[in-house]
Amino acid sequence: MSDARRLISPDSRGDEDNTLRPQRLEDFVGQAAARANLKVFIEAAKARGEALDHVLFVGPPGLGKTTLAQIMARELGVNFRSTSGPVIAKAGDLAALLTNLEERDVLFIDEIHRLNPAVEEILYPAMEDFQLDLIIGEGPAARSVKIDLSRFTLVAATTRIGLLTTPLRDRFGIPVRLNFYTVEELELIVRRGARLMGLEMADDGAREIARRARGTPRIAGRLLRRVRDFATMADAARVDRRVADEALTRLEVDSLGLDPLDRRYLDLIALNFGGGPVGIETIAAALSEPRDAIEDIVEPYLLQQGFIQRTPRGRLLTANAFRHLGLAVPTTYQGAQSTPVSYTHLTLPTTPYV
Repeated sequence: MSDARRLISPDSRGDEDNTLRPQRLEDFVGQAAARANLKVFIEAAKARGEALDHVLFVGPPGLGKTTLAQIMARELGVNFRSTSGPVIAKAGDLAALLTNLEERDVLFIDEIHRLNPAVEEILYPAMEDFQLDLIIGEGPAARSVKIDLSRFTLVAATTRIGLLTTPLRDRFGIPVRLNFYTVEELELIVRRGARLMGLEMADDGAREIARRARGTPRIAGRLLRRVRDFATMADAARVDRRVADEALTRLEVDSLGLDPLDRRYLDLIALNFGGGPVGIETIAAALSEPRDAIEDIVEPYLLQQGFIQRTPRGRLLTANAFRHLGLAVPTTYQGAQSTPVSYTHLTLPTTPYV
């Protein structure tokens, strides 16, 4: 199952996600520490009349990185330009973007970890010295040309900070890590979305949707829209827990937000491999899914819920996973019950090494 077809995919789907985006920092729910710090940095930059330092947002998809970048530009009162790493194929593409920026503008680059290395080299002097250093021509006639740029703010987002090179990562003065949301925070987001949609939402209905949203606002908004569809066709005047549960059950999203691909993953390890350990390549082949999709999309939430362990020998299910699947823990299970190695019986050599 491609991630694009999953209802609980955290990836953006264009205009569908834009309608519920908050427009001000005060309206943004969750990430309290990050919001408080950003407010200080924004107000300080405005007071000095300077461009804000470069910002790097790190975190899983759907947590609000793009939304926060847009809010920052709005709060600073400057223009917002947006692109993504894979789109900037050549140095000329980046040069065209940077030379069109005005003073203190915000340039947002999503998925910056997928930036072409040749383009990344051009970005270094642009971030530090606000200059483009380009090579014009080829061979003996080639010459270096420096182009002055307006002082801008680069806001970048990545889901995989480990893929960023150290020189690029160190040039961001404000690194911000976004975390999964609590059920209480998602409940507030669902209620706000329902108000914007003109949908009558009961407290227990909002909580039911929030519980199944995998800690991700984008998924919460998507589930809210689908629940609204079912409520409309059922002539339900109000979305309560029963209406929400019926809709989400028909969508095959269970009580913890797991969808059919998640359950196939857990069933495979539990039933076919006795709870593990089993290698990721074996899992990918058995599920007919790319390894990257499993590691980046399926496993993070299962790890967060304490359903799996990543070990050098492979993936292991935990007792929590067996309980969620309604299965007994097998007698051959090698998970958390494994006995730690004891070193008390080891003896040191009595003769020195030569």
